Amino acid sequence: MKKITLLAALLVAGITTANAQINVETPKLSANVGTTPIKKGNWMVGASVGNIGYNFEAESFSFMVKPTAAYFISDGFAVGAEIGGGIKTGVEIKGADGKINEKTQWDYVVMPFVRYYFPEGASATGRFFGQGGLGISGSQVGSTNENSFAFSLNGGYSHFVSRNVALEAIVGYNYSKANTSEGKKFSGLGVGVGFQIFLGKN
Repeated sequence: MKKITLLAALLVAGITTANAQINVETPKLSANVGTTPIKKGNWMVGASVGNIGYNFEAESFSFMVKPTAAYFISDGFAVGAEIGGGIKTGVEIKGADGKINEKTQWDYVVMPFVRYYFPEGASATGRFFGQGGLGISGSQVGSTNENSFAFSLNGGYSHFVSRNVALEAIVGYNYSKANTSEGKKFSGLGVGVGFQIFLGKN
């Protein structure tokens, strides 16, 4: 009986000590980071995971994921590139026999860009930015493939949840001539949400 009591006491003491050593931090909704993440010499990597676009010409919607990487060449000013890929289902294609068939369309984009974080309207936890890009986009349905020049002008807001991580929303205008299924060009508005991770010594 004494051995069981002693064992139980040691077990309780061990659990208490272990719990005392674990430092559980409550997740934050925002962090006061100021300009630290966007200092010259830092890197920014992330992705826009919900790009929803509306085509003025075809009156249709599309979805695309765009990983990004950029380097701050000066405080608040970064240059980088995004490589995106997307899919569109139920695309109607007219065959050689004149019949309309539904197929899957694959879209992609490779676009260098510049991003500038505005000091105006900034707070310790968030900041507005503008972004412009110029690159190549493509669209493929079956064996039909189109590539063309593309550009985009966007604005957004980054909300910092820690020193290294920001959630962001972005909206803007996108243009491309590559659109195999719905005309000779794509121009329209795009809305996206995503995240960025900021790396550096600052």
